[in-house]
Amino acid sequence: MSDAITTGSHISIEPVSGKAGRAAFVDLGRAFSDRLENFVPQIRSEQLELVDPDKNPFFAHARVQLFIAKSGGRAVGRISAHIDELALTMPPEQGFGPGTGFFGYFDAEDETVAHALLAAAEGWLAGQGMTRALGPISLSIWEEPGLLISGQDHPPMMMMGHHPAHYAGWIEAAGYARAKTLYTYDLDITNGFGPLVQRLVQSGQRNDRIHVRRVDKSRWDEEVAIILAILNDAWSDNWGFVPFTPAEVAYAGKKLRAIIHEELNMIAEVDGRPVAFMLTWPDANSALAKIKGKLFPFGWITMLRWLRHPKGAGMRVPLMGVLKELHQTRMAGTLAFMMIEAIRVQATTKFESNRGELGWVLEDNQGMVAIADTIQSKVNREYAIYERTLG
Repeated sequence: MSDAITTGSHISIEPVSGKAGRAAFVDLGRAFSDRLENFVPQIRSEQLELVDPDKNPFFAHARVQLFIAKSGGRAVGRISAHIDELALTMPPEQGFGPGTGFFGYFDAEDETVAHALLAAAEGWLAGQGMTRALGPISLSIWEEPGLLISGQDHPPMMMMGHHPAHYAGWIEAAGYARAKTLYTYDLDITNGFGPLVQRLVQSGQRNDRIHVRRVDKSRWDEEVAIILAILNDAWSDNWGFVPFTPAEVAYAGKKLRAIIHEELNMIAEVDGRPVAFMLTWPDANSALAKIKGKLFPFGWITMLRWLRHPKGAGMRVPLMGVLKELHQTRMAGTLAFMMIEAIRVQATTKFESNRGELGWVLEDNQGMVAIADTIQSKVNREYAIYERTLG
């Protein structure tokens, strides 16, 4: 391409766009992922949709450029550079703010390619007026944030990145420092939790003001709006927070409906008002591994059967939240443990699950770390988000 960037090491960094360019970008990432032990192939059409400006509402408030690295005519790496206009409006003390751009979808054949890709992303971001690069975040903070630092020894759960350990060294050697660490926690759910949790749950059950109920899929759009309203409030002071837009709310609701089982997703009400929620998804990767990420010709049958009854699947808790007004109160902990216990019972009895996973959890989210410790879960994956000043 005429606007390709050629480095001194004979690596050409080509910006890509359009349907064919996006397909090449996604397929290259799939090829890199196929080399990794414990990786679970994802559905290609879903991956294509995430980088399609006509389908992913993230693009309505973002500028995105995809790059592919080539050497000797062969594709040897890829990266995205992107700017989230909403992230630019957030307070700098929360991690983003003015001048912050991002890189993501990072794959490279060797360290030389890695540095060339990072330089290309940085150059594009600087040309757009950015003064700082943060990543990898692919593409939204709500999609796949961070680089897997530890936990490569077991398959990831759904919607979680899986990267080779050596990527971290390549990024750090390019001048990046860790900005934030994210954890996932693994726990055995076959047995009940300890006496402290049981006392809190029983106390909450005796409180007539509290009602923990299942999500009602018969009024799905209304339930999604309730959950996202709580989320946007509960997480608004967190590092890296960017609010969901109405279009993203609708998009997320449509995408998630198929994997939502009412028994595994809870909304907590106090005096009849929704104040907290907890989402739990059966791990679709257990089914995707069987069909190798391919719906056709017969993979869709396996997926349909699994979606109806994901027997024995691990359970992932990707999101939970309590309104800010209840933070730092006993009520917040009571509601959290009531929802956790209600979901644990359903997961083990109806779905015959034996393990769960919480994540991602920010390293300094004291409330969530305390909950994870109280239910005796253990860190099983660590993700890093890196930053570098531009210019």
